[in-house]
Amino acid sequence: MSFKFEKLISWRKSMDFGEYIFKLSRNFPKDESFNLTSQIRRASDSVALNISEGSILQSKLEFKKFLGYSIRSLSEAVTCLYKAKNRKYISEKDFNILYNESYSLMNQIIAFRNQIKE
Repeated sequence: MSFKFEKLISWRKSMDFGEYIFKLSRNFPKDESFNLTSQIRRASDSVALNISEGSILQSKLEFKKFLGYSIRSLSEAVTCLYKAKNRKYISEKDFNILYNESYSLMNQIIAFRNQIKE
């Protein structure tokens, strides 16, 4: 047996995204622990959390709403990536990898949400 969300590619990719962000943010300065480090981790984790929460015992309309929350969390994580790059906490290479992954993930979630018929 498995939960419905475990079969979703967007959920699996968002889980990987969150883990990559977590590992990368370990190198942020200690004085960012309660600021950018916490914010980027919460935002990136919220992508998968909203997909899973919305998929369980929700109407199709509610599920679409949670997918929207997921997209918003992803955009928040991207803004945090910009902050981290601008503050020189991450390399241009890491930024580009995560930016491209974010963009791809966003498009997958949007396409999935658009397929859900009410």
